[in-house]
Amino acid sequence: MDELIKRCPRVAELDEKSLSRLKLMIDDVDESVGVDHLVNCLADGTSAGGDGVIRCYVGFEPSGKAHIGWKVLSLQLKRMLEAETNVLIFLADWHAWVNDKFNGEMDDIQTTAKYMEETFRALLGNPSEGDGPGQLRFVYASSIMDSGDYWARVLRCSKNMSLARVRRTFSIMGRSEDSSDGDLSRFYYPALQAADIFEMNIDVAIGGMDQRKAHMYMRDVADRWGWYKATCLHTPIISGLKSSGARMESFDHKMSKSDPNGAILLHDDEKKLAKKMRKAYLDPEQPDSPVYELIEHIILPEFGEVIVTPKPEFGNPSTWTDLESFKAAVADGTLHPFDAKMGVAAGISRGLTPVSDYFESNPKTLELVTKLTT
Repeated sequence: MDELIKRCPRVAELDEKSLSRLKLMIDDVDESVGVDHLVNCLADGTSAGGDGVIRCYVGFEPSGKAHIGWKVLSLQLKRMLEAETNVLIFLADWHAWVNDKFNGEMDDIQTTAKYMEETFRALLGNPSEGDGPGQLRFVYASSIMDSGDYWARVLRCSKNMSLARVRRTFSIMGRSEDSSDGDLSRFYYPALQAADIFEMNIDVAIGGMDQRKAHMYMRDVADRWGWYKATCLHTPIISGLKSSGARMESFDHKMSKSDPNGAILLHDDEKKLAKKMRKAYLDPEQPDSPVYELIEHIILPEFGEVIVTPKPEFGNPSTWTDLESFKAAVADGTLHPFDAKMGVAAGISRGLTPVSDYFESNPKTLELVTKLTT
C-alpha cells in the first residue's frame, strides 16, 4: 500500500469502501498503468462519463472458439463487477474484419460474437445487465461506428503518429511489424482501438499483457490532445502447454488456438484436458511451467485450492492452497508430476462446468461456430 501511495498520493484520501473497491480492481493484475485516473474517480465520486459510474472495458475480436485466456479475463471481470464498476465487453466485429477473420464475412464474425456473449454470460455467472454499477454490457463495434464524432476521433487518434509507431502495435493483431504494408486498413487498427475507449467514456481498459502496446498508444493519443487517460490493467498471459512458461516480451510463449494440442479450449471436457495436460511442460527442477501458471492465475483465484487425487496405489489425495508449497512438493518428489498435472486438469474442468452446462442446454451458437472453424 505504501508503494501505491507513492505512485498516487490520493490513495490516502480514500475511505474504507473505496479502498476495498480499488484493491479488488488492481490487486490481481500483472500491471496497472495510470492508476491515478481510477483513484481520482473514487476520491471525487466522478468518472469519464461525469456520472460517477466507473466504466471498464475489454475488447475481443470474434475469431473462433474460446480458450483458457478468457477464463483469466473473466475472473478479473468478476472482481470488477464486485467492485461496482460497469463492465463492458466490446465485440470488435469491424476490427476482426480488418484483421481478415473469417475471410471478412461479417455475418460469420457476428455469429461468433453472439457465441462470445453467451460464453461470457456463463463465465461470469449471468450477472445483471445494464448501464449501472455492478452490471454487464455488450457493445458491438458496428453499433458505434455510425457516428461522425467517432470517425473524427479515429482521425485525431491517427494524427501525427508515424508509420513506425503504428507498426510497433501490430502484435495486438497477432501480426509482425512487416506484415501489413499491403493493407492500409490495418494501420488504422490501433487508432480504432484508442477511439473506442474515448468514445465510450471508459475509465479502465483491461486486457492481457499482449495488449499493452495498444493501451500505451491510447495514452500517447490522450497526451497529444489533452484528453483524460484511462487506467490500464493488464492480466497475465497463459503460456502454451508445451512451452517452458518463461516470460518473454515477444509473447512467443503465449497459448494459441493454432496449436490445438498446446491450447486449452473452454469446451474441452475433463478427458480431453487430461490428455492435453499429460504433454504439458513440467520439469520438477525448473520454477516456470504453464502448469503452475494455470494454478496461479485460474485455479487458486477461483477456488483457493488445488486437489490432487492420485490412484490409490500411488498415494492419498492432497489439497494445496499456495503455489510455492505445490512447486516444492513437485521438486522434492512428494507430488509426482503426472499427478500434479491431473490435479490441475481436474481444477480447470471444475471451473469450466458452467460453460459446458450452458452449451449442453443451448448448443445452437456453439454448433454454428464449430462449423465455421472446422
